[in-house]
Amino acid sequence: MNLEGRVVLVTGAARRVGRAIALRFARAGCGVAIHYLHSVEEAQRTADQCQALGVAAEMFRADLGDPVATAALIPEVLERFGRLDVLVNNASVFEPMTLDTFSPAEWERTLRINLTAPMILAHAARAALEQAGGRIINLTDAAVAHPRPEYLAYIVSKGALETLTQVLARAMAPRVNVVGIAPGVAVFPEHYDAEMRERLTRRVPLQRTGTVEEVADLAEFLVRAGDYITGVVIPIDGGRRLL
Repeated sequence: MNLEGRVVLVTGAARRVGRAIALRFARAGCGVAIHYLHSVEEAQRTADQCQALGVAAEMFRADLGDPVATAALIPEVLERFGRLDVLVNNASVFEPMTLDTFSPAEWERTLRINLTAPMILAHAARAALEQAGGRIINLTDAAVAHPRPEYLAYIVSKGALETLTQVLARAMAPRVNVVGIAPGVAVFPEHYDAEMRERLTRRVPLQRTGTVEEVADLAEFLVRAGDYITGVVIPIDGGRRLL
């Protein structure tokens, strides 16, 4: 896919991986729709950085835990940009939950944001993406291969998102390619202390963590050169899945 003049919607684009992906597509000449919820200043910074690269960038606030607000996001993007070529489902919540701390309300909230919202957005964007011969990229997690019971709802939601990626790839073929990216540690969660960060790094065969730029590089490759790639989830975890 030639990226010049395309439009990309990145959910959770204010910070971290989402920001890196938004900037990568901006550098490639794409207009960027920057979704955020609370991080308005950081979203504005992302938009400013994209615009400084000479492309259109607009901010869109939506609570992805609200199905109505989620569905409304796509028409808003289409109204502003007139088209949509790539949907990147990056936004997610990552909260501890064990069997002992299980909460039905928090379980449902996690699944609404991490699983249901990508489905709603894919459904709402279907016509635009089919017209464009577009792409959907779902950000999952390499930890799905090593389920951690202390993040019960999160791991289940990301595992289900990998299955959804495969199902949508079949349902939306041949006009839309649907793929997943399963990052290992690209940015440590803020609550991880130095000891935990070192321990996790030692578990990686390449003996380092990844970077948000490496995840963004893969996202760009899958859009630019992934015409014959669909229905797969590609790990970018330094080999962690091998252990």
